[in-house]
Amino acid sequence: MAYEISTQVNEIIQYVVVRIGEEQYGIDIKYIDNIVRMQNITRVPKVPAHLKGVINLRGEVIPVMSLRIKMGMDEDEITKDTRIIILKINHDGIGLMVDSVKEVVSLNVAEIEKVSFENREERNAFVQGIGKQGDSLISLLDINAVLQE
Repeated sequence: MAYEISTQVNEIIQYVVVRIGEEQYGIDIKYIDNIVRMQNITRVPKVPAHLKGVINLRGEVIPVMSLRIKMGMDEDEITKDTRIIILKINHDGIGLMVDSVKEVVSLNVAEIEKVSFENREERNAFVQGIGKQGDSLISLLDINAVLQE
């Protein structure tokens, strides 16, 4: 009895789905170190408007960025659902403020549609693809583009 080994590998990527404004965005779970409740942010003078300041997380000073402002949306509204997602990039931590964290989804790479680079508006400049989860669409964030100054 011979078994045929499938050469097509269905790569699955897990994303944490967050809400920013009315939109759903996915952040690749490999970048996420922690998700914390909103806390007191210490302002830092002479930084761009999207940098809200710094927080102290277990003795480590972490800069916090507003994704809303970075994407050209309205100022953040802090609610009980507001979270700070701590990303670890090259051993450096940075926090991203989001309106809420919804769930973790697993998307097959085959289900992700790449976004074309033509006529992209500001907030779409940070999206690398669109994932389909049931009936809803999730804009998948390009973390490197978000963190570039």
